[in-house]
Amino acid sequence: MNMEEAKEEKEIEKEELEGLPADHESEGPKRFQPWTQQITVRGIVVSIIIGTMYSIIAMKLNLTTGMVPNLNVSAALLAFVFVRTWIKLLHRAGIVSKPFTRQENTMIQTCAVACYSIAVGGGFASYLLGLNKKTYELSGVNNEGNSLRSVKEPGFGWMTGYLYLVCFVGLFALVPLRKIMIVDLQLTYPSGLATAVLINGFHTQGDKMAKKQVRGFMKYFSVSFLWGFFKWFFSGKEECGGFAQFPTFGLKAWKQTFYFDFSMTFVGAGMICSHLVNLSLLLGAVLSYGIMWPLIDRLKGDWFLESLQESDMKSLYGYKVFISVALILGDGIYNFIKILACTIINIHGRLKKKGLNKGEDGEEKPIEALKQNEIFLRENIPMWVAAVGYVVFAILSIIVIPFMFPQLKWYYVVVAYFLAPSLAFCNAYGAGLTDMNMAYNYGKVALFVLAALSGKEDGLVAGLVGCGLIKSVVSVACILMQDFKTAHLTFTSPRAMFVNQAIGTALGCLTAPLSFFLYYKAFDVGNPNGEFKAPYALIYRNMAILGVQGFSALPHHCLQLCYGFFAFAVGVNVVRDLSPKKVGKFIPLPMVMAVPFLVGAYFAIDMCLGTLVVFVWHKINSKKAELMVPAAASGLICGEGLWTLPAAVLALAKINPPICMKFVPS
Repeated sequence: MNMEEAKEEKEIEKEELEGLPADHESEGPKRFQPWTQQITVRGIVVSIIIGTMYSIIAMKLNLTTGMVPNLNVSAALLAFVFVRTWIKLLHRAGIVSKPFTRQENTMIQTCAVACYSIAVGGGFASYLLGLNKKTYELSGVNNEGNSLRSVKEPGFGWMTGYLYLVCFVGLFALVPLRKIMIVDLQLTYPSGLATAVLINGFHTQGDKMAKKQVRGFMKYFSVSFLWGFFKWFFSGKEECGGFAQFPTFGLKAWKQTFYFDFSMTFVGAGMICSHLVNLSLLLGAVLSYGIMWPLIDRLKGDWFLESLQESDMKSLYGYKVFISVALILGDGIYNFIKILACTIINIHGRLKKKGLNKGEDGEEKPIEALKQNEIFLRENIPMWVAAVGYVVFAILSIIVIPFMFPQLKWYYVVVAYFLAPSLAFCNAYGAGLTDMNMAYNYGKVALFVLAALSGKEDGLVAGLVGCGLIKSVVSVACILMQDFKTAHLTFTSPRAMFVNQAIGTALGCLTAPLSFFLYYKAFDVGNPNGEFKAPYALIYRNMAILGVQGFSALPHHCLQLCYGFFAFAVGVNVVRDLSPKKVGKFIPLPMVMAVPFLVGAYFAIDMCLGTLVVFVWHKINSKKAELMVPAAASGLICGEGLWTLPAAVLALAKINPPICMKFVPS
């Protein structure tokens, strides 16, 4: 039996080598799997499981704070965990399974990321949710241009149809340019590169590392899931926050949202996000809820009427919303112009260079890089597929979207799809240099332009829907190019990658609306005082109102504050870019600072705890931290994130937690 097992293991190793780049010079590209074998039924099943789970988790993060960390590396890790477990279970049952290659790992990661990306960027917490009645009421019923005509309640049918129309166009926008961007221009795409390094590491460093990560993931997943279950028992009614409203720093601080809410999801997110992001959140929280809002609140009766409701846009709430908008726009416009300029300068510089088969320093490329290029270019995606796909989906959108939203005229959709490929190229190129997907900023530009052009009657809806149209094309094209980078470095067929991306997008257009309605039906989504605040829905609607009305939408003295914070956002970015790297890495990010201005400080406390854990872990054992932090963070996010599924089902079934825990002054 032992001899047979040893023989079988050798066979598996031999087969695995056929799917992996070999270290021996004799191994050539001929040994690699054809693209049809890289897409497996097993891989698609695992992709559906991970993609659906991450859609639920990403939707929760989106609807609570609007901050969703990059989960690409986490998805690659989970793919490895699932398939290795699958193979071992079959092996114990006496069934020989097909070996797990890095190509299959890449395929699963691509499909899962394409799926959950729709939940992140599909507008469920921003431009689409901004059309509902609750956001209309929060934006000020009496505001000019903000009429009942601009209200469209969320519906599974129209949301799913809209996503299928606008997301698939983006898949075809940049396919013809993949060789230029990945091979010729050698753009880095840091997130795609990091994912490729992780996947290559899994499949070359042996089982010892993988087993440690799997055990770590399972341990933290179990702790997080059970903690979510335990917390649920103490949150009886709406006013009973339980552990989620724990006054960690006292009741005065709690009233200003400074408390630790025991959310393992945000602690895990803080472990994945950089120290700079987490400290920027904390700075934004201190500046807004620690200093500004208490001071402006004292001016009640002078700057705004005392009789106004808390949620009225002419009260303190208006300052919170519009100053957040000013910070986001200042940061967004600066980075938009900077990356556009970098793109133009970089392209101009690279066009002057010759000898694309040589490295940056003029030396010949290593053999491995040449192999990567050969495999990446061997299985071409025909130009006519991209052209026909783009034209067909664009024509469908031009016909169907004006029927869904009569406020957005068909000729605006034609112009949008005419300009979209060039915008998608600029964004994908910029992301390749900086790892910043600026799709939302392209969407915001479209929002203001369409809101202003469409007039006061139609401008609000036209702006929000048009924003989603441009943003979706630009974002999906960028994510595909980033995944092409991962495919290039893991010796994966771009044709298989494209097919899997399409499967993931099709799946995401279905799972994203389903996960949204799981929360929308079970919880009070959009309530500014509740857990699911959906802050960006209000921000986007008010951006559209600004586009329609101009500055007349702002409360007293708000315009001056907005100018100040817009200038602050631009100034901070200028200082960071001009400072030496040692100084620049400590300068905060204005767009990140803007989130707690509207949401509150509690989640910034959670994420800073995550960053503290990572910092201490690295101080104690840096090598172990590097290995285990992605696994531990993924476990914490997935555990409590997955608990929201049974919690939502219980809420829909009207089953309330048995205990109410709240805190009052003695």
